[in-house]
Amino acid sequence: MTFEHEGSIRTAASPEAVWRLWSDPGTWSEWDPPVERVVLDGPFRVGTTGTMRLAGGIDAPFELVEVRAEERYLDRLTLGELVIDIDHRLRPIEGGCEIVVSTRIEGPGADDIGPLVTAEAPRALEALVALAEQAAPV
Repeated sequence: MTFEHEGSIRTAASPEAVWRLWSDPGTWSEWDPPVERVVLDGPFRVGTTGTMRLAGGIDAPFELVEVRAEERYLDRLTLGELVIDIDHRLRPIEGGCEIVVSTRIEGPGADDIGPLVTAEAPRALEALVALAEQAAPV
């Protein structure tokens, strides 16, 4: 089974301002409601692994599968037989950037867990934009 979801938002913040938040996993719990804590086992680059503590005390191991500074990162979480890919992309636009986050879940029950995993996605995008715009006013 496969579940897919995509959300986007435009911001006056620069791609650099958004990237500073994305590339610092210590900030993820500030803008992504289900994330309680993130421990990264090395630098923010392809192949680095870590553990994400999600709401409800769920520890999800993850790996950075794609990292292109100020452009894109993709993290892959593994929860039993479920594989959750979350692709974060930045597109520069006049006066700021567009943030696009795509989630793809594969495995048994993907259609059931997908709506739960992505329920807070709009709030996460709004919180990310608010922090990025505060950190780097235009």
